[in-house]
Amino acid sequence: MNRRYFSRLLSWPSVVLGYSAMQSSQASAKPAAVQAPSKQAADEHHLATMDRYAPLIGGPKITIGMLVYPGMFLQDLVGPLTVFESLMNKEIHLLWKDLEPVGNESPGPTALIPVKPTTTFAQCPEQLDVLFVPGGVPGTFTMMEDPEVLAFLKAKGQTARYVTSVCTGSLILGAAGLLKGYKATSYWDTRDVLKELGAIPTRGRIVVDRNRITGGGVTAGIDFGLKLVALLKSRVYAEAVQLYLEYDPQPPFNAGSPEKAQPLARQFLKDMFAGMRANALATAKRAMQRLLSGPT
Repeated sequence: MNRRYFSRLLSWPSVVLGYSAMQSSQASAKPAAVQAPSKQAADEHHLATMDRYAPLIGGPKITIGMLVYPGMFLQDLVGPLTVFESLMNKEIHLLWKDLEPVGNESPGPTALIPVKPTTTFAQCPEQLDVLFVPGGVPGTFTMMEDPEVLAFLKAKGQTARYVTSVCTGSLILGAAGLLKGYKATSYWDTRDVLKELGAIPTRGRIVVDRNRITGGGVTAGIDFGLKLVALLKSRVYAEAVQLYLEYDPQPPFNAGSPEKAQPLARQFLKDMFAGMRANALATAKRAMQRLLSGPT
């Protein structure tokens, strides 16, 4: 275990694995005044903690490539990214054709939050542990017909340890030919469109089929991220991340899936997004035609 290396990776585990305990002990030793620990004391505590939990947090570097693109849904990216950031010794690349900020499809003020890619397709590491694609419309449909994006995903997906997505990102993977014969999920109203791309539509918040891991719509990104962290590290590590994030969802309504939502709410959304579904179906059929006519 390289103590100096891990001292540069001081992040959330310092809180999860004992930093507050150090503060408590120092406070009891100095009843007259509560003082923050010195930087040297904090660093020493970090190093000791890293050594103590080396079997839990150690391991080889994990390289993650996350596609970003105009018209994606911000939460599809941010949910998994927040979870992935908890990994020690990781390398995360936000991938796009160039390094210009891309807009997102999120409604309201978040639409004004641009995402800046960190790595171009050309600069992407040759080998990725995780290839991830977020969803979002109308961006998904544009990406499903973008030759450069599809070629990049196909190339990286052939060697990535895990090929993954959240929401309609699975449609993009399917258009790149990466889900043929695999069980996969997507946003609930576009899930069955996956069959047009050779995938096996499967209901589930997270669907794992060999090294393909797909998440359902939007908020499933956190669940998906935790599942992947458990596969990359361990269940204990993933549970520590979940506790750190205090991810204990208790929604005010039991309407988070079409099976649970009341009929009027479900029909309202189906009517509102009928055009989106038709677009998804037509785009998927065109994508499959290209896959069938192209090289195998």
